[in-house]
Formats: sequence, structure tokens, C-alpha cells
Amino acid sequence: VQPVEPAVGSVQPRWSLILSCAATSFSFNDFNIGWFRHAPGREREPVSCMATSDGGTWSADWVKGRFTIARDSAKNMIHLQMNNREPDDTDVYCCADDQLDYSPWIVAGSTPDYWGQGTQVTVSA
Repeated sequence: VQPVEPAVGSVQPRWSLILSCAATSFSFNDFNIGWFRHAPGREREPVSCMATSDGGTWSADWVKGRFTIARDSAKNMIHLQMNNREPDDTDVYCCADDQLDYSPWIVAGSTPDYWGQGTQVTVSA
């Protein structure tokens, strides 16, 4: 079901940013979750995903080592921690969830059924 948006970014020292999504009417523990980026005129692009079954994760090559997806079961929230951000990271980032496996989001270009509203992340040069 649809996560609560807008995603809230909390600024931390240096160049870290944490995006968060909350759920009120369902549990993120029951869904595969993901973060996508989206710019006008472009398809949504998966950034990072996490499986509900085993907590396994996938991240796009361009963010590996910099961004981390996490699930906070106690608070029923999901996060994307963005470290060492670069100007090319500038985009709208959306959280999403679906009970189906996330593999098709990566290899087949399919997208989850439920989306947050997204938040603009801007990184200056």
C-alpha cells in the first residue's frame, strides 16, 4: 500500500542526507521496498531495493558504497542514507513498496505498485 510522503530529508554533518518514508496503515515488514529516482522526461530508475524475505539488498552501481537502504521495523519506516553526494545525484527520489519480488524492477523495468510522493534532492557543485 502507499507509503506516507513527502519523504523527509534530515541533514547530517558534512554531506550526508537521510530520506525517510513512514507507513501508518500497513507494515513495511510485509513488503519489498525500494528507492527510485525520477527526473522529468525520464523513466523512473531504481536506486536501491531490499527484500522482505531475507533483508537482501541491491544497489545501482553508481551508488554502491555511498547510499544505504534500511528498514526500521520498530518505527515502521524506511530510509535511504545518502553519503558523499555528487551533483549528478540531483533528482526527485521516491520510496516504493510491493509484495512482489523486486527483481523485475531491476532487470525488466517494471515498477512497484505503491509509491510515495517523492522529495527533491539537490546537490550543488
